[in-house]
Amino acid sequence: MLRSFWVSLLLLLLASPAAAVVELALGNQAPVTINEVYMRDGVAFLPVDEVLAALQLSGKWDSVDHVYTIKTPFGNARISPGSNYLRLTERFIPLEHPPRFIDGRLRISEDFLTVHFPNLLTQSVYYRNLNPQTETLVEEQTPLDQLFALLLRKKGAGTAAPLRAVAIDPGHGGQETGALGIGAVKEKDIALGVAKRLEKLLKMNMGIPVYLSRDGDYSLSTQQRLEAAAKTDVDALIQLHAQAALSGQPQGINLVIRPQEEFAGQTVPGAQGDSMRLARRLRDAFNGQGLEVAGIYQAPLLPLGRGNLPTVLVEMGYLTNAADQALLSSPEGQERLAAALFQGVRNFAEELKETAQ
Repeated sequence: MLRSFWVSLLLLLLASPAAAVVELALGNQAPVTINEVYMRDGVAFLPVDEVLAALQLSGKWDSVDHVYTIKTPFGNARISPGSNYLRLTERFIPLEHPPRFIDGRLRISEDFLTVHFPNLLTQSVYYRNLNPQTETLVEEQTPLDQLFALLLRKKGAGTAAPLRAVAIDPGHGGQETGALGIGAVKEKDIALGVAKRLEKLLKMNMGIPVYLSRDGDYSLSTQQRLEAAAKTDVDALIQLHAQAALSGQPQGINLVIRPQEEFAGQTVPGAQGDSMRLARRLRDAFNGQGLEVAGIYQAPLLPLGRGNLPTVLVEMGYLTNAADQALLSSPEGQERLAAALFQGVRNFAEELKETAQ
């Protein structure tokens, strides 16, 4: 039985989509994979420094003039974030999509690579998007835009209610290791690893803010742990944990939501309904990844907090079960878990839009 599970797990990992989003190569050389491809308005944006390294070019950022200079066989090419022109020596070439800073790095659009880079080189460019996106994704907004959207949402009944931001709480941290599994694997490390992968997927594909309760190995008080979820634009909270048992038999993912709550004798609207919606979307996404969900449970757990924020505590598996531990502790397994969590959150966001119309 255990052997058949390992074979099935290996086949699932081999059949899952490649982590890399883009392949890029100069001439007939072996392609280089680029993972950090961010989508904005249906357009893929790639980090310019990684692109140049793959094409054996060099570049330099001028923080005073806010200009990035690329050395090419035909002279220096200059680009600037937000500028619709590429300057090649004394020529100005229009760009359909200007370069932009996303998540702290200067990035260029996919069409910049396919249309303009071949004209800057003496060799052909091989480019392949392994995970093309056709949907229109959320654009970054100025604080004024966000305020206006918030006011519209408060005033307009029946208007679309997109997911504005997500909070992720990786359990434990610091001296609080959480559950211990086979080979001294720690729950705190598993939770943080999956959280960071989920954060990147949400930022890259939905373009929304993501707040982590912790981004390193340190302890948090209960109040500190819930600070990320207290942000005014957060519309969902995902809490990540793993379990341990006295035997190696218990296995699988468990999803926990808070029960219906009352404050001062009055029921909190939506305290369970939207959390259950989110849990069901997560369950369906895990099942789609071939990951078994044992069930969705209601429990008045302290980490869930109180109120009506859609919240799901995800017990991602048992560190004392050999199969679960292999999934949780491997980079490939954590990618699968993060991909399923991302798909569940995105499906939940789409459901919110549909019900708000």
